[in-house]
Amino acid sequence: MKIVPFPKVKPKIPFKPRLSFGLDLGSHFIKLVKLSVLKDSVNIEGFAVEPVGLDLEGLLKRHFQSFGIKKLNLSLSGLQTITRYTDFPKMSNDEFKQALKFEAQKHIPFPLSEVNVDGFILKDDLPDNKMLVLLAAAKKDAIESRIKLCDNLGVRLGAVDIDSIALINTFNHNYSDDESIKDKAVALLNIGATESNLNILDSGFPRLSRDIHIAGNHFTKKISDIQGLEFKEAEKIKVSPEKQTSSVISCIDNVLSNLARDLRTSFDYYESQNASSVSRIYLTGGSSMFAGLRESLTNLMGIQVEHWDVLRNITIADTVDSDKLKQYSGQLAVAIGLALRT
Repeated sequence: MKIVPFPKVKPKIPFKPRLSFGLDLGSHFIKLVKLSVLKDSVNIEGFAVEPVGLDLEGLLKRHFQSFGIKKLNLSLSGLQTITRYTDFPKMSNDEFKQALKFEAQKHIPFPLSEVNVDGFILKDDLPDNKMLVLLAAAKKDAIESRIKLCDNLGVRLGAVDIDSIALINTFNHNYSDDESIKDKAVALLNIGATESNLNILDSGFPRLSRDIHIAGNHFTKKISDIQGLEFKEAEKIKVSPEKQTSSVISCIDNVLSNLARDLRTSFDYYESQNASSVSRIYLTGGSSMFAGLRESLTNLMGIQVEHWDVLRNITIADTVDSDKLKQYSGQLAVAIGLALRT
């Protein structure tokens, strides 16, 4: 698990393009991305977004063979993981690694025997001789399930990351050159099917991550209840902008109010611990494209809200259907962040 904050830390320059693959296993869809990286250039060579069916391994095997995948990066999220950003007294990296297990017991609410724990120094020049560190933990059985999946599919597992960290790495790649937010606090809101993920960054450095249990399925359920539709029919309307009439959009007003309340609680906590206020919200995720959602959140939060361009600073290979890629790009932020781990 590695975060590349502002200013962007440049990797060693490869002599030829390096291929990397990221797979985001969502509850409803699999999202797969193939990147090539050369110097500061990142090129998307292929992608796939497919519904999760009964034969997940068969679906993945077909795509792995098509893409020529021998090694890929995967992620975990939700109750299987936890991340904490906290201040430590300034110390060397070796001292930090020695202190990690003791400090993890204070911050991670799992028995340490059940998790793999890691930590990184993100910034070592905080006031009062302190440094900003990341503590991350993932359930061992969840990691083992990812290893088993790769073994069954005949590919090597390159890295297991956490969704929130992959999201941050994608954002910092996309927006490291945006002077308007370089010294600002911004929020990344990834709205999936069963949960949303919130990250608050200050000058590109993460300061808060949490999961919010209001997401796309809540939109669908409200549409289903109010319009008197089966869940599947309501889902089709949710993902089809041309079917989202004003009466459909108004169905989720209550859900959005609850989402805004949870966001405000997190923002208030962040702002009570830091000198800066959140100045902008960036939306991504499959359910973030619902008509009127951005405008409603802007009104509810009183903060600028915009859709996150996950293809910013990424070129598109001629062999890729760019129109289709742009259509699905809102679902690819995690997979891109995983593939960026070359």
